[in-house]
Amino acid sequence: MPNITFILKDGTKKTVDAPVGLSLMEVAVKNNIEAIEGSCGGSLACATCHIYIEPNKYEKTLPNDGISEEEEDMLDLAFDLRKTSRLCCQIMVSEDMDGLVVAVPGAKTDW
Repeated sequence: MPNITFILKDGTKKTVDAPVGLSLMEVAVKNNIEAIEGSCGGSLACATCHIYIEPNKYEKTLPNDGISEEEEDMLDLAFDLRKTSRLCCQIMVSEDMDGLVVAVPGAKTDW
């Protein structure tokens, strides 16, 4: 099972087991990552699951056809958008994501 590390607003890191096939939002909610609300339940109707992906692993989070227009539209509503911003409800966990590091908006990173 892949391990994913979330960098929180206060700078702490929380590494969790992420079952393959779940969305990263589902993983965050199940592991009490409070900054990830997932208010719409993953239906692309909000931006409450906005995260930053570490740049060197960003491509691993993309679907084959890239970010959907719907996700881009919702990201336009997100706070502090960055080049590696994604909605984690749209990221399905796969084995090759083991070791992925993501940050919640407001977290300080060196990337």
